[in-house]
Amino acid sequence: MARSIVTSERPRGWSGIGRTVLAPFLRFRESSVAVVVVLLGFYFWTANNAFFTSDNIATISQLTAPTAIIAYGETMLLICGEIDLSVGQVFALAPFIMDFVNQAGVPLPASVVLALIASIAVGFLNGLFTVFLRVPSFVATLGMLFLLNGVTLTISHGFPVHTPGGAFFTAVMGQAGFAEIVWALGLLGVMHLVLAHTRFGLHTIATGGNLVGASEAGVRVGAVKMANFMLTSLFGGFAGILEAVRIRSTDPLAGGTEAMFAAVVGAVIGGTALAGGSGTIIGAMLGTLLVSVLKDGFTLLGVSAFTFDMILGVAILVAMVLNVRLSTLRRGGQV
Repeated sequence: MARSIVTSERPRGWSGIGRTVLAPFLRFRESSVAVVVVLLGFYFWTANNAFFTSDNIATISQLTAPTAIIAYGETMLLICGEIDLSVGQVFALAPFIMDFVNQAGVPLPASVVLALIASIAVGFLNGLFTVFLRVPSFVATLGMLFLLNGVTLTISHGFPVHTPGGAFFTAVMGQAGFAEIVWALGLLGVMHLVLAHTRFGLHTIATGGNLVGASEAGVRVGAVKMANFMLTSLFGGFAGILEAVRIRSTDPLAGGTEAMFAAVVGAVIGGTALAGGSGTIIGAMLGTLLVSVLKDGFTLLGVSAFTFDMILGVAILVAMVLNVRLSTLRRGGQV
């Protein structure tokens, strides 16, 4: 007589309260970064009461805003499978263009527009070299980085200049305490909608996820990449103008590779895949905020800058491990 064996299949993944409570939250790509930001904020607040003062919050916002704006563009570019190493030099060049055009008699608002058009032109050239001349974006934008740095140093003679602007212009464009972060949050909303809810955003993801498949499906992959190169340079130039107005000085050594790598780090910590095809704008903002909180918190605690670099390296590795693990769980339907 055959024995009947009754077995209960255990559900895959988590069970009980962990699955019920945490799984819906962890479906969001930005969840792990958001948790780390909150925990870091709580730690620095308990370690130093000055962390959550209004002045320090303004400092964190000023650290975060320009880098986050650049990170939005880098995120779009990374998602479609490319990278821009020259955006930090656009950050430095755009304010000088604004200043020189204004000195030539052009009204300040028009000078800003012309500086942003020049920034877009840099992105167009990057896209031209990458898309049509088949130069890898790493190499093309590396060459543009040195070219723009030389141009900025030549036209400025290596000296900073006073940033022009009246009281209203400077307040709106960054000098008011939280003006920069307001711009960053406004652009966050716009770019999130673009990436998550428009055809262009879908085509950007498709281009980075499967270039050949997207092309065969009718996506104009070259145009998508060109547009994202121009968008990245536009954001780099705009962030540079905001920062120059905030500090009332246009410095030829501002931005540079430090600003570019900070933006890429923010995007990567926020969940953007360097291989393309995946990433979020909200994640880029949270990743940039995480780095700013670390930098500000360790400054308040008197931690050495050398130590900060080590901790930042660990933070990048941990964030990547968490993002890869959570992506695996999502693909398996476990969260």
